[in-house]
Amino acid sequence: MDETIDNASSIVDGVREKLMNDWKILQHVFKLVEKEDTFCADPELWREQKIVDFMQPDELKKHIDLTIKENETSTNSDIEQICQQVIQYSVKTSHGRFHNQLFGQMDPFGLAGAWITEALNTSSYTYEVAPVFSLIETEIISTVCRLAGYSQGDGIFAPGGSSSNMYGLVLARYKRFPTIKSTGMFGLRPLVIFTSVDSHYSLQKAAHWLGIGADNCIAVRTNAKGQMLLDDLEDKIKAARARGHDPFFINATAGTTVLGAFDDIAGIADVANRHGLWLHVDACLGGSALLAYKNRSLLRGLERANSFAWNPHKTLGVPLQCSLFLTSESNLLARCNSIEVNYLFQQDKFYDVAYDTGNKSVQCGRKIDAFKFWLMLKARGYGKYGHLVDHAILMARLLEQKLRARPDRFRLVLEQHEYSNVCFWYIPKSMRVQSSEETAEWWARLYTVAPKIKERMAFSGTLMIGYTPLSSRQLGNFFRMVFTCFPVLKTDELDVILDEIERLGDEL
Repeated sequence: MDETIDNASSIVDGVREKLMNDWKILQHVFKLVEKEDTFCADPELWREQKIVDFMQPDELKKHIDLTIKENETSTNSDIEQICQQVIQYSVKTSHGRFHNQLFGQMDPFGLAGAWITEALNTSSYTYEVAPVFSLIETEIISTVCRLAGYSQGDGIFAPGGSSSNMYGLVLARYKRFPTIKSTGMFGLRPLVIFTSVDSHYSLQKAAHWLGIGADNCIAVRTNAKGQMLLDDLEDKIKAARARGHDPFFINATAGTTVLGAFDDIAGIADVANRHGLWLHVDACLGGSALLAYKNRSLLRGLERANSFAWNPHKTLGVPLQCSLFLTSESNLLARCNSIEVNYLFQQDKFYDVAYDTGNKSVQCGRKIDAFKFWLMLKARGYGKYGHLVDHAILMARLLEQKLRARPDRFRLVLEQHEYSNVCFWYIPKSMRVQSSEETAEWWARLYTVAPKIKERMAFSGTLMIGYTPLSSRQLGNFFRMVFTCFPVLKTDELDVILDEIERLGDEL
């Protein structure tokens, strides 16, 4: 260490003199990224290309030198080789048979936008450092507010759907108790929020982070489709008040994580109005229905919500991450979140400081997530994405038909899902029996099938589909297939997917 300090001047000079050569690494990395095996986006090559070259952690550590040392020198050629290894052993989420998450293949225009924002390396807090990007974020928020029916709306890009949902809670609390911003929650009755038993876990985490308490995040029962039961919501609001607590927030879900269910937003809005509660809609998954033509009605009543969250990186194919929080009330974000920051948000600047949007964010530095989404919309117009959303949902309905056509081998969790999610079980040959023989033991055994097939998927690299239990219904593991706008699938691909599950299942 002492030797390094003694040589500090020569080390710094060496970095300076070599820096322009170091920039050439970008040319080599771009060529790596350009290779077909990086994105695996060509349908003609899906059979030959693996989604992942899976290794167990200890084995993978032997293939890539992950150690970090105090004194280490690598040439551009060394770094290029390391980057090649990282690509080789990573999951190719743009492979057309990756259906493992709520996101999938990227839109190439979105990736182009992401590259530009990374290269320019600025932050989205002031017009001074992000002039074009500040205007772009403002334009997208204005457009989405208009689509949602928010005539006086406002919004912000946030680092993921969990943060966007938390924005809703913070605004609702501030709207109810403006002094909470300065004095805190001391002396208040326990605040209570309501969300469905099938909603995203981020609501419970937000209740914990904001001092509301996870126990005061009340789970409301759902119906057979996974939608919040309005009678149970009403009963639980009354019960909370009877306990001396203070209900203030309802979260409706537009596209639940597992079943893709849409709560009755209009019906919940009626309940919220009767009781004077803030209505937030977690549309992180289903918000893309805003653009749809045939499926726009899934979001009926959204215009009556006080706020909503939407992740265009789901369904639409915007590169991770891209998440919006929108509220129907203008200036509320700024009143709630802004504080005096003299070194950054000066009011005597040489331009209109209304475009300095960073003070209404809880963050300081904020990634430029708006540009990649904006570039996609400029390239295709949001109408094309509406048709692609409808197509993804159509593919889900067609898959359900194909699953029903193989009743001895597949079983749907729901006869028809609402969005682009399809949940189902695969029944191996050894378990195909008459329905009268489907005992509790038979079902317990069936719940072990999806994890075993998923393991075979990983090692074969031919397909990736997630599995999950659903504790709210006491259901064990089943497959959750999620369709997105990209890849734009043809119908025959659905048979390929089911055939591959059967092939892997026959090896059990």
